[in-house]
Amino acid sequence: MKFAEIANRLTGISTPFGGASWQPAELEIASARRVIAFLEDRRVLYEPSQMEVPLHCVRSVIEIRHRLSDELGKLDSRSELAASLRAMRAACRKFLERVGIDGSEGIQHARGWGFHSWTFGSALGELRGMFGIHVAKIAAAFKLDVEDRLASILPADADADTGDDDRLYRDLYL
Repeated sequence: MKFAEIANRLTGISTPFGGASWQPAELEIASARRVIAFLEDRRVLYEPSQMEVPLHCVRSVIEIRHRLSDELGKLDSRSELAASLRAMRAACRKFLERVGIDGSEGIQHARGWGFHSWTFGSALGELRGMFGIHVAKIAAAFKLDVEDRLASILPADADADTGDDDRLYRDLYL
């Protein structure tokens, strides 16, 4: 997805990245590119949850958290990019706290039905939602394209709401 499309999806999300006078530093541009490229290959962020192996997801989220920490160490802690990376890292931490990181029974049973799978699915959805917002902010701020797989977690395009869902519901149920 092209960055211009991503920027259009950010309507209503306050971001200090905008404005004609803001020019990102080369260090931040390079860091943003590395982070987006790394996340594009993290299937835990976009593959259908029923296709995921919970223990593999946990390992991947741990890798993401480490990579974000490494990038944070290279940035000015007051930058907006650093704030987004910290928010994504916090989302990783929250996911890991909810599902566990030690291969415990909860992770082993997350593939089935019931409480463990609901907890896993909910935690995964929350992680993806948080990443979607921050990936969109980063891509728009640094004018970066995002591969379609990762772009699938970006916030919905409010302008694309055609009302077809309401028509379909009425046709099926009314």
